[in-house]
Amino acid sequence: MKLYNTMSKSKEEFKPINPNKVTMYVCGPTVYNYFHVGNARPFVVFDSLRRYLQYKGYEVEYLLNFTDIDDKMINKANEEGTTVKNIADRFIKEYYEDAKGLVLNEEDTFHPRAMDHISDIITFIKALEEKGFAYNVNGDVYFDISKVNDYGKLSKKNLDELVSGARVSVNDQKKNPADFALWKNEKPGEPSWNSPWGKGRPGWHIECSAMIKKYLGDTIDIHAGGDDLQFPHHENEIAQSESLTGKPFANYWLHNAMLNVNDEKMSKSKFNFSTARGVSKEFDLEVIRFFILSAHYRKPVNYNRESVMHAKNGLDRLYNGKRNLEHLLEICYEKELNNADTHIMTDIKNYKERFLDSLEDDLNTADAISYLFEIVKYSNSNLTSDSPKKLVKDIYDIFMELSNILGLLTKKEEILDEEIMELIEKRNEARKNKNYQLSDEIRDSLKEKGIILEDSPQGTKWKRM
Repeated sequence: MKLYNTMSKSKEEFKPINPNKVTMYVCGPTVYNYFHVGNARPFVVFDSLRRYLQYKGYEVEYLLNFTDIDDKMINKANEEGTTVKNIADRFIKEYYEDAKGLVLNEEDTFHPRAMDHISDIITFIKALEEKGFAYNVNGDVYFDISKVNDYGKLSKKNLDELVSGARVSVNDQKKNPADFALWKNEKPGEPSWNSPWGKGRPGWHIECSAMIKKYLGDTIDIHAGGDDLQFPHHENEIAQSESLTGKPFANYWLHNAMLNVNDEKMSKSKFNFSTARGVSKEFDLEVIRFFILSAHYRKPVNYNRESVMHAKNGLDRLYNGKRNLEHLLEICYEKELNNADTHIMTDIKNYKERFLDSLEDDLNTADAISYLFEIVKYSNSNLTSDSPKKLVKDIYDIFMELSNILGLLTKKEEILDEEIMELIEKRNEARKNKNYQLSDEIRDSLKEKGIILEDSPQGTKWKRM
C-alpha cells in the first residue's frame, strides 16, 4: 500500500514499525459544540483507512483525542455559567451520537482527554525544561523553537513564514515570536492545576504529544488530521516530541484537504458551517459519509445541498443494488454453476481486485466506490431468478465485504408496516399453495429485518424484535 506522506511530499510504500500492528493517532474535536461537516471529513477518512488496515490483517491501535481544555472551552463555560468539564461531558456525549450516524468504528477507538492527563503533560514539560528546550517566565512555560534546527520541516516553510502564518501576538515574555506555550499561568475564571511553575493549565499542542507518548510510544506509524493542522499544531507536536525523545515522532503524516463552502474553508469562525447534527435532521448521516468518501481525501471538496442530494442518490443506488441481490437470494434455487456463471464470477472478482487496488493507491475511496457501482450494474444485467443461488450469494458477500471496508451499507433498513403486510400476504398465499420453502424464506427474511411472525387460528400476527 502507498500513502502520501506530507513530510516527504510523495507517495511512499507503507511499512509499519511492527509487521502485524499499526499505531495511529488522529487529531479529534475540541468539544465545546457539535462538530461540523468539515470536522467530520478526517473522522470518516481515517476511520476508513483504519478499516482497510484491519481488513488487511493488521491490529490497529487507533487514538482520536478529545480536546477538553482550551480557550474555546473556557469561553463556552463562562457564557453558560457552568464548568469546562460539564461542557466537555455534554458535547462528548453528543459526539458519540453523531459518530454513530457517520458509522465511525467507535468500538475500536480510544478517546484520551486532556484533563485526564495533566500529570503526564506536566512530566513531559518538566523533561523538556530540564533538557533546555523550555523556559519559564512568571508561571508561563514556552517551547524555545531556536533550539530546533529543522523546525518547519513538515510545512516546508521558513521561520519568517511560520511566524506570519501563526499570527502570533506581541509578547515580551517570549524569547522568539513563534515560541509557543506549553503551560499557561492561572487566570481568573479558568480551571487550573498545581504544577512546578505554579497553578495553571496546559497549552494546546502538548496534550497530543503527551498522550501519544503514553499510549503509543515515542514513534508511531501514522499521525493524521486536517490540512489546517500542519502548522502550527503538528509542527509544534513534532518539535516538542522529537526534542524530548531524540526519535522520529511519526513515520507517516497524512492530511485531508478542506471541505469548502463557496470555495472557502468551512469554519465556525467564518459562520459558514453546517453541524453534523443539523444535517442529520434532513439526511441520514451515512449520506455524509458517502459524500466524504466520494472524493479523494487530498482534494478540496465544495459542500452544498445539491452535492449532498447527489450523494444521497448515489447511496440509494447502492442500497437498491443490495436489495436486488437480497431479493434474488430469496427466489433463486440451488443449482450447479455453468460456464457462463463461472465467467460472471470471474468478472466480479476482477471488480473486487480493482476496488482493493484503488485503496492501495493512497486510499482512493472515490475510485473504490466506482467499482461498487460497477458490481451493482453488472449484477443487474447478468443475474436473474434463474441464476444459481450460490452465484448470487457469492456476489452478495463480495459486495457487502467491500462496502463494509468503507463503512457503507451497514445499517439495517427500517421496514414499513405496509411492506410487512404485503410480505405476510405473500407468505399466506405460499402456504395455501403448499410452497413451504417460500413461506419459510419470507419468515426468515422478516426475522433478519427484526420482525417476528406468530401464526394463530385468528391469522398471522407480527411484532418488532
